Order: sequence, then C-alpha cells, then structure tokens
Amino acid sequence: SFVDDIHAISRGLRLIFHFSAVILMFYQWGLFSLSWWMIIVALVFCTGIINAYNFMDGINGMTGGYSLVVLVALAYINQRFIFFVEQEFIISIICSVLVFCFFNFRNRAICFAGDIGSVSIAFIILFLIGMLIIKTENFSWIVLLVVYGVDSALTIIHRLMLHENISLPHRKHLYQIMANELKIPHIIVSLIYMLIQALVIVLYLLFLDFGYYYLVGIVIILSFAYILFMKQFFHLHHRMR
Repeated sequence: SFVDDIHAISRGLRLIFHFSAVILMFYQWGLFSLSWWMIIVALVFCTGIINAYNFMDGINGMTGGYSLVVLVALAYINQRFIFFVEQEFIISIICSVLVFCFFNFRNRAICFAGDIGSVSIAFIILFLIGMLIIKTENFSWIVLLVVYGVDSALTIIHRLMLHENISLPHRKHLYQIMANELKIPHIIVSLIYMLIQALVIVLYLLFLDFGYYYLVGIVIILSFAYILFMKQFFHLHHRMR
C-alpha cells in the first residue's frame, strides 16, 4: 500500500499481498482448523472488507472519524462486556487515529491517509472485530462496520446495474454524492457517517440479546435509506459529469 501511494501497481499484485496478510491474520485467529472452503470464503470476505474500507477514504475526516467511532466502541466493549484483546493495544491505536484526525479532520486537511493509512487501519479494525466474533461466537458484531458495509455493497450493486467495471475508480458512493453534488462540507458528511454508526452501535448494545435480528433490521433500514437517497439525488451526478 505504501508503494502504491508512490506509484501505481497492478491490482493483481495488490491482491497477492492482501491475501497473504489476511492469511497471516487467520493464523493468528486460529482459523486453519476450519474446512478449506470456509477459509476461502473468509479470505474473500475479509479481503473485500479491507478494500471496501480503502474505497471509503475519499473525503476529509471520513476514515479517521469513522475509525475512531469503531475503535472507541471496541475499547468500551472490551472493558465492559467481553475481554477479547489487551486494552492497551486498542488505546494505542485510538491515540494514533486521534493524531491523524488532528491533521485530517478539517476543511483543509494537512495530510491524508492514502492507501497505506486506510488499508492499515482497516486491517487492524478487522483483526479486532474478528477476535471479538471468535471470542463470543457471535457474527452479529459485524454491525460495528454496517454503515460502511451497506454503502459499499449497494454501490457495487448499483455500478453493476449500470454495467460499469467495479474495479475502476468512481464517484458514486453516497458520501461522494453528498460532498460533490450536494456541496455538503466534508466535515459534515464525515460527522453524519460517524453519528449514524455510533447510534447503530449504541442501540445494538442495548438490544444485545437480539443481535442477529438487529443486524438484519439495521441493514434493511440503511439499505432503504440508501435507495431513497439515490432515487432523489443520483441524477445530479450525471448532470455534473
């Protein structure tokens, strides 16, 4: 990712390194006792999450702010609900993200995450959520990334419906429409994503016994909101091309 920030490298080479890193994470998680097909599915799923997280790095404050919400939630869960990793590790990552936000979470950012920043924080957050899921044997903790997840998944589906090459750069994410076409300040867009994800997490913790039902329900609600937004404003994207 650092090399890719300096000069472009092929997508195939990127995937080789992403798969290698995720396989090492699987070793840390102890997943190699599973069936081979389950490991392949998990490999594709986790690599997809990392790349989706990377794609969401497009406006000031988005990656740092959203990551901060998820990391603070993980620290709280680790402290109050279930211990799944050394708390000092999460705290150190929170401090790092706070430093980054100081330079990035502003209208005129001084620095940007780039591929190295967004892929790294995605890998760390995925590792932490994976540890939590394995410890609790409850996959519904993936709700910690549900706002990014719904946006990324529906944007891919939307682009496929438009017969586009989903591997090519684009500006069709919901947050991009908000920032570029609706001219909403970057910081406001990032705050909206942060607040929605924070609200989703708080409600999830309140209804923890109904985790899977809550996860399905929130995916439906966010998907419905995404579709309504695109029906209302996506035409502006074509008008401004």
